[in-house]
Amino acid sequence: MSSPAPGDAIAAADAWFLEHGLTYFVPERRADVRSALRLRRTLPLLLLVALLAAAAGATLAWVSGQFSAAPATLVSLGLVAAAWYALTALHATAIVGWGLKRTFGGLRRLLPMTTRALPLLLLAITFLFINTEMWQVGGNLSVGSLWLVVLLFALLAVAFLLVRLPEEVDRADDAVDDALLLRACAGTPLEQPCRDLVADPGADPAAHGEVTGYERWNLILVLLVVQVVQVLLLSVAVFAFLVLFGTLIMTDPVVDAWGAGEGFRESRALVQVSVFLAAFSGLYLTVSTVTDETYRAQFFSGVTRELERAVGMRAVYLTLRERG
Repeated sequence: MSSPAPGDAIAAADAWFLEHGLTYFVPERRADVRSALRLRRTLPLLLLVALLAAAAGATLAWVSGQFSAAPATLVSLGLVAAAWYALTALHATAIVGWGLKRTFGGLRRLLPMTTRALPLLLLAITFLFINTEMWQVGGNLSVGSLWLVVLLFALLAVAFLLVRLPEEVDRADDAVDDALLLRACAGTPLEQPCRDLVADPGADPAAHGEVTGYERWNLILVLLVVQVVQVLLLSVAVFAFLVLFGTLIMTDPVVDAWGAGEGFRESRALVQVSVFLAAFSGLYLTVSTVTDETYRAQFFSGVTRELERAVGMRAVYLTLRERG
């Protein structure tokens, strides 16, 4: 089989990278992102968003009479603006889209993780759920305060992932050899060019095995999206269980025995306590799936192969561009 022209192979690889959420592997897209992150573009937007979010937060706090609405609105609008800028100017749409497709396309792989992690988690959460102090705290939080707690748990989980996920990328690019390159490029536009380069004594595509810069962050973001969506699905399952369980056990005699008082609203307290514990469960699952080897193997079994393929494709791609 004849090898395609280097230019055709590179163009086909660019399309393949974009289709598989590897946007920053394409030099032109990478240049756009580098330009979009310059201070002269980001600083004015940052100041504008901060002013608008602060004004909206102060107005909402004044109207609702709850001071916690101000920081909750400020943080929420800041996160929404950052997400919008990432999806548009930073070309993260393909990254997020592929991560969502990869997650929802492999939901069957979540079943072993669910049957292993959720029973023990639900056992611990149930004891907290039927605790009087938990209902006093969670049930009496304002909406703004509850949202700030949820955001705190979420930001802690994301920060933890951003510290640990680079280790997964390092594992994928530590042992790049000819066998990995051939396995990674099989069934891709670079399959035949990879065979030619491996057979060429003067070529060394494995030298480009280490992933750095924006490309490394691309892989980290893919892992982050996959992990966040999986944990979010499990957290929603915890929330649904707690709402159903609370509906069954939170009867009027139980509320009266707790001495909750006439102003206590069972339905609101049930939702708020369930949200609080579901958010805490998400943080717990995030830490467990990265630190526990059994959980980590289940969560990253399929994604690890995708990482190796991306690393191998990139090595061959860079060698072709270097030669071209």
